[in-house]
Amino acid sequence: QVQLVESGGGLVQAGESLRLSCAASGSFFSINRMGWYRQAPGNQRELVAVITSGGTTNYTDSVKGRFVISRDNAKNTVYLQMNSLKPEDTAGYYCNSRYQLRRWSRYLEVWGQGTLVTVSS
Repeated sequence: QVQLVESGGGLVQAGESLRLSCAASGSFFSINRMGWYRQAPGNQRELVAVITSGGTTNYTDSVKGRFVISRDNAKNTVYLQMNSLKPEDTAGYYCNSRYQLRRWSRYLEVWGQGTLVTVSS
């Protein structure tokens, strides 16, 4: 099984930056896609950014040009660099990963516990 541990959330002012980290640990064959989602109070969880094992990225429109997702495959860690933060970025941010336990097994999905990002105006 894989466990995800996030860090890096906090309280910042609008225009400032934060960097989130998510480290995967446990026993697995490979990790495919890793990504970040967010959920604000009263809203559904939404995709922020994802990155494949090959480095292909995808972002939701509202963060393009401000957020950068990256990963260190050797450390099984994904990062989210958030720049020019806005109050509307305030949410719980959740790490997500798709992985295989064994070479030919089906892909499984796991979520982190979440880290809170609060942006004040």
